[in-house]
Amino acid sequence: MYGWIWRRLPGNAWVRAVISLVLILAVVYVLFQYVFPWAEPLLPFGDVTVDGASAGAGAGREEGAAR
Repeated sequence: MYGWIWRRLPGNAWVRAVISLVLILAVVYVLFQYVFPWAEPLLPFGDVTVDGASAGAGAGREEGAAR
């Protein structure tokens, strides 16, 4: 696929490299500005299951194991 894109770009290797860089930056911009903010509410990263009680119990077990 990348070879196909490279062959379709106009100019010599340097011009193709600059155009490729601009295309990559455009894709990254679109991802960060539009795609990731749209997808963020759909992802489960905000579902935290750790609370204070389980964190304290884990710390107690580590101290007990060290004795």
